[in-house]
Amino acid sequence: MSDEPRDEEARTGAVRRRLADAPELREAIEQAVKAGRLPAEMVPPRALDAIDRGGELESVLHVDALEAIVRRVGRPPLLVRNDAVELEPLPDFPAGTDVLIKGVERSVRSVGRVEFVNHQMAWGGTGWVIHEDGDSARIVATNRHVAKVVAQRGLDGSGVFLRAPFTGLPYGAELDFKEEVGSNPGDAKPIRVVAITYLADDAAPDVALLRLEGDDLPSALPLAEAEAQADQLVALIGYPAYDSRNDPGDQAKYFRDLYEVKRFAPGFVMQALGGGRALTHDCTSLGGNSGSPLISLDDGRVVGLHYAGQYGIANSAVGVDTLRRLVAGERPVLAAGAAVSQAQRAADATEAASDGVHAPDFFGGRAGYDPAFLGDDLAAPWPGAPAALEPGLAHPSDEDPGRPFELRYTHFGVKYHLPRRQPLITAVNIDGEHPVRIKREGDRWFRDQRIPLEAQLGKDDYADPEIDRGHMVRREDPNWDPDATGPTDVTERARLANDDTFHYTNSALQHSRMNQGKQLWQGLENYILESARTEGFKACVFTGPIFRNDDPLLAAGLPVPQEFWKLVIMPAASDGGGQRLHATAYLLSQGELIRDLLEKRSRVEGVEGFVLGAYRTFQIAIADLAEATGMDLAHYVPFDPLGGSRIGTEAIESGEPLFVPLEMLDQIVT
Repeated sequence: MSDEPRDEEARTGAVRRRLADAPELREAIEQAVKAGRLPAEMVPPRALDAIDRGGELESVLHVDALEAIVRRVGRPPLLVRNDAVELEPLPDFPAGTDVLIKGVERSVRSVGRVEFVNHQMAWGGTGWVIHEDGDSARIVATNRHVAKVVAQRGLDGSGVFLRAPFTGLPYGAELDFKEEVGSNPGDAKPIRVVAITYLADDAAPDVALLRLEGDDLPSALPLAEAEAQADQLVALIGYPAYDSRNDPGDQAKYFRDLYEVKRFAPGFVMQALGGGRALTHDCTSLGGNSGSPLISLDDGRVVGLHYAGQYGIANSAVGVDTLRRLVAGERPVLAAGAAVSQAQRAADATEAASDGVHAPDFFGGRAGYDPAFLGDDLAAPWPGAPAALEPGLAHPSDEDPGRPFELRYTHFGVKYHLPRRQPLITAVNIDGEHPVRIKREGDRWFRDQRIPLEAQLGKDDYADPEIDRGHMVRREDPNWDPDATGPTDVTERARLANDDTFHYTNSALQHSRMNQGKQLWQGLENYILESARTEGFKACVFTGPIFRNDDPLLAAGLPVPQEFWKLVIMPAASDGGGQRLHATAYLLSQGELIRDLLEKRSRVEGVEGFVLGAYRTFQIAIADLAEATGMDLAHYVPFDPLGGSRIGTEAIESGEPLFVPLEMLDQIVT
């Protein structure tokens, strides 16, 4: 590329004209620089000076293209046809480069185009198989900024697909490995992305990992054992698209108006990674090459993941060591919502002092939840926790090996999720024959020192006026004592049960917009308790939030659950004259869980104008609740009357999720 001043001026003028036609690009570049997402070395000093002065970008000569032509001559992006590279003269490369290219062209089979589902953009970048997970699953590497077109980073670092703003349909992604020159529409065999297993934070390297499942999947590209070295002969494989951010003449010269098909672009490593320097190369790229593998022509091993470029300067790639660590499951250490800093720990200690703290010995003799409470042959065991959430459950200092994870209180127990800083599930025994009524007065909340204090919320976390502090085990439910002389005999046991509910381990964040829907939810809770007291029977109640990866965050980084579930177990008369279990499940929701079930089963209701309404209470089939939450509720499915009802029989036959919107409590299917 010529360095003559007039060439520089011509390019600068072209850039300014393109920016004038694309103000959104100009704004995005300025914001990226100000936020530190665009490295300073990619921006001319005069542009940085302009931004620092609060002015506009004077020139983005070096940053106007996030994918870029670096060398105006000598770096042809070779076409791929039928999985073979079509060679052209390569006068700027060493003799024998054509032989090396042919030696590694098998790599092209493992590179695909990242296409979008239900999005206005048909496709957005390149992806390639980086890991084989057995015979029927593959992990694909691409860029974060490609995946973020249709997804957002979840609380656990994975990706969660977004929804279209008007239709509410979920976005999705596919990989098509056969988009080549001369290919027919019938040749396309896109493979659906079943999960985004990793979506980098903006402060981490620009990487996303996608999971594919199916048959006859491409092989993984091998990763190099060491980082690329300067002047190493490499190639970029991907899908360059016409890019107005690059010079039209240069694009026409290289691409001959043929875009959006697979290309094999040879070049050289310009700068090795290390010492504060980025891995750069001069392989020709355009928009659409995002996520392309950078492979060594010596052995066909991947040395980097392409992610950005500077027109006429260099293209940049994530190094292979980072890729190897991510595939192995290592994740960058970031200030996520669940992380707790030393300053936060100190604040927690102060807050704990004002709230109150109970040491482990305070809980001596607490029996916790009793699975045998309902009587012989009426066992009501804890539901099994979802496999993805169980590793986050707390191990109390007084944990009973036979009852793992349980924080034992008086007449109830809690299984607490440390990363979410909230209970995953609570279980309470209700004795309607021996109730004790305790007046609520002078509430004081406590933290439980049997698990780390920094993993528990405090009153400051509930300072937001839109957030409520919600008892999972209701205050009145465990307030009973067989030794009490009557409902007004407040025994020590009943008092302990009452006070034990005022621990933050028994509290979940609840958004205030649930309040309207909670009227019937609370009515349901009252109905359960009063029925038990009136009829004098026993009941076991499990309650918990539904943790989603995309739950909204408070300013403090705390995720707020949007839905809650409840499972009520009680004895009932059997046909043989004895007793059996009776189990019903309920959901406090706008309908998200139900929509998920509809979509999973490909029911048309899930894609034809399903709208989330106000918060309501639903009775839901226990089997459907289990499927949607990942909870193991198999023990209770046979005792669910909803499945045996007329509406239940019809739903089962048609494969529909089984639920009843409750407007009044007498609509409960018993």
